[in-house]
Amino acid sequence: MRRTLAALAAAALLVAGAAGCAGPAASQSAGTQAPSSLAGSGTTAPSPDAAPLEGIVPLEDPASYQGPSTAVLSAATITPVADPTPDLPATVTSHAPDGDQEVTVTSVDRVVAMDISGSIAGTVWGLGLGASLVGRDIAADFPGTEDVPVVTGASHSVNVEAILALEPTLVLTDGSIGPRRAVTQLADAGITVVFLDNQASFNGAAQLARDVAAALGVDDAGETLAQSILADVEDTAAAIAAIAPATPLRMAFVYLRGSADVYYLFGEDSGADHLFEALGGVDAGSEAGIKGEQPMTDEAMIAMDPDVIFVMSSGLESVGGVDGLLASKPAVALTTAGQNRRFVDMDDSLVLSFGPRSADILEALAVAVYAPMDSGAAAASS
Repeated sequence: MRRTLAALAAAALLVAGAAGCAGPAASQSAGTQAPSSLAGSGTTAPSPDAAPLEGIVPLEDPASYQGPSTAVLSAATITPVADPTPDLPATVTSHAPDGDQEVTVTSVDRVVAMDISGSIAGTVWGLGLGASLVGRDIAADFPGTEDVPVVTGASHSVNVEAILALEPTLVLTDGSIGPRRAVTQLADAGITVVFLDNQASFNGAAQLARDVAAALGVDDAGETLAQSILADVEDTAAAIAAIAPATPLRMAFVYLRGSADVYYLFGEDSGADHLFEALGGVDAGSEAGIKGEQPMTDEAMIAMDPDVIFVMSSGLESVGGVDGLLASKPAVALTTAGQNRRFVDMDDSLVLSFGPRSADILEALAVAVYAPMDSGAAAASS
């Protein structure tokens, strides 16, 4: 899924050209909101210190609600689970594009972490080794990283010269950004590079914590972070189940890049399916037989007929907001979500990011779906 997102982002940028339509995670930093004229009234955020969904007032009938909403994190902070001392050298399996290979890590003093969603850098931070980060991807934008140089561009391409200038002792990546030859150049230059298997799911986030920790020589912290991620997601999912309707909402994720005319539907094993399950919904894409990410067709969109459509914030902006999307894509307008203007947007770098903030992202989405604020004049103008 992450490699597909990178390909979609690159394609969108190539087609968009001077229009400046950025790819996923490029146009907004983590925790920011979409313009209210696009997203509408529901720029809601749960309290950072409360139990999951504590204090919210859920809709009596989420299926009949009209108007868009934006999912906003209560706090963008990633809290480390430990203050570990690396046990090195550490030998791990690197899942390189040309095949698995054993790699020995001898120093984690200067780490560059990069993937399309910022999950790897977030995991390094969550493990308590944020001080070792000397380079990050553009999506890894959370408190504490302000002074850490960005080594990828808006198209999620690797800047080899920028990375080499940082003199890293370790590069952690998952192959979701490239080009591949650029990462190969880093290894050829004598830098230790570890490719991680980064699956877009909550279990994948937990396993990523273990794998990153193994590469950094802090296995115990990895297991602590993995268990914390899973426990927090479980608690949040249980709180969602308590307010979700008996008849689940039909949910769909649509990738939009309007000026590039790129529209994709997400389905099974895209990451969206795991979010929708935890949100107590039905993944309309998987139900319609969509595997991964597939180009949107009118027939598929109408057959899915979602109650709620999830989008990336800058994607919604790129099509001119809700009004622009409904006008340009009549098939979307014909769905239940389209008729009710029921769209939930979230920052590009967050919505499909599985990592230490998984539970927070899930909670923010749940608030936007089940307890949006008054849909008033701002939503009406969307």
